[in-house]
Amino acid sequence: MPLSSWRRRLAAALIALTPLSAFSNTGEVSLDYAYYSPPSLVIRDQGWLEEHFAEQGRNVKWVLSRGSNNSLEFLNSGATQFALTSSISAFISRANGQPVKTVYSYLWAEPSALVVPEQSEISDFEDIRGKRVAATKGTDPYFFLLRALERHNLTSRDVRIVHLQHPEGRTALEQGRVDIWAGLDPHMAASEAAGARFLYRNPDFGLAAFLNTSERVLESQPETVEAVVNAYERARQWIIDHPDQTAELVARETGLPEEVIRLQLARYDFSRPVPGQAHLDAIRPVVPLLQADNILRSTADTEGTLTSLLAADIAQRVVEGQAP
Repeated sequence: MPLSSWRRRLAAALIALTPLSAFSNTGEVSLDYAYYSPPSLVIRDQGWLEEHFAEQGRNVKWVLSRGSNNSLEFLNSGATQFALTSSISAFISRANGQPVKTVYSYLWAEPSALVVPEQSEISDFEDIRGKRVAATKGTDPYFFLLRALERHNLTSRDVRIVHLQHPEGRTALEQGRVDIWAGLDPHMAASEAAGARFLYRNPDFGLAAFLNTSERVLESQPETVEAVVNAYERARQWIIDHPDQTAELVARETGLPEEVIRLQLARYDFSRPVPGQAHLDAIRPVVPLLQADNILRSTADTEGTLTSLLAADIAQRVVEGQAP
């Protein structure tokens, strides 16, 4: 056998015998950031991940997400290794066959509200029949709309849903192209500050927002996952300790006034970082609506998905390690 061929075979054998963890500290770390996720803006601004991974010779790549559907597209295509989503969106993605795993809960909030223009003649929920409602399918505001309709004995067939991304939904409302908008902060807070009013809110519909990764990344790069979770826990504490600086930062990133951002932040609860049973229990009431709206595959194992969605051990360890 030629020496060069023997060397190639030896190298291949050594690679095959090397644990995946040996490769976990190589390559680029890619993750998304979003205006609806203040912790992601803090982490990106502070440069904590760049500082941490520079020691390993790794670059950090940030990708802007406009909604949970957008974020999951990045994750499932391999464009990013982490995704910021609503808890419902993470559940749907896994139930429909994507290997999504939730590793942290970066906030808890009222997921949406139904917003109408200040001068709208719509004054009661019953007036919603037949109206044009802007919503981003596959995101918390869309699921909030379904729950609100169900709570009033209506379905998605009783309104005309216009599928628009969150910023475009706000613009469509202000331009009169839709009658109602299932809003998302900070865009919703901006509309509120400009005079728009809430037709319907419901704190009982509160849900978590999740930091997710893929099964592959969780298995092959546990150190990377822990570093990112650690940064999110650090950001959570920073936000609690620096509310004014947080408002200033988010305002600067979004280009919105600070008073708008303060409306947004006032609706966020940063006290539940470890994903657990309460987070799953908040998803359960939505599952029948997802099935009725054909958002879940007919073969989806919903209970199995709820059982396997969370990978909370890293978050538990990180949170306990940073507790005062």
